Amino acid sequence: MPLAAAGRAGPASPAGEASLDRAAALCARRGAQLTALRREVLRLVLEAEAPLGAYALLDRLKASRAGAAPPTVYRALDFLVEQGLIHKVERLNAFIGCVDALDHPDDCGCAEAHDHPHQFLICDRCGATAEISDPGVALALARAARAAGFAPRKATVEVEGVCARCAAAG
Repeated sequence: MPLAAAGRAGPASPAGEASLDRAAALCARRGAQLTALRREVLRLVLEAEAPLGAYALLDRLKASRAGAAPPTVYRALDFLVEQGLIHKVERLNAFIGCVDALDHPDDCGCAEAHDHPHQFLICDRCGATAEISDPGVALALARAARAAGFAPRKATVEVEGVCARCAAAG
């Protein structure tokens, strides 16, 4: 499995534009709107080689929207996370596109909240990050939590290590 969002076609490509169109349709079905600004922020997240922080996004956004300010980016990011189109990788304080929402919007098993189990594999060397969605991991966490008398609301697992490319490079 390749790390980062690189497994998907870039948004400048026809396949990338199709991903953005699917995101807009998904939002519309939920009664929300993927505005031009939100679409642009989503495009920037998707075309990034690795998860992007808010200020890196702001710098990239200023290329097309000179007046963009931090609140602009934060509001767009909050919306995209709420819609399940992107995830925040807490360890990196950065954002990555949701593979399930954009590649399988109709069958990802996520209704309105888009709260599917997801885990992230984060390379310590190059920062590449992959989202995986393994229900077995979520089930094991839920069982362990129940055994401890804990009722989890949400779980995100972030696994740090070395990706295959960096391991091969030594």
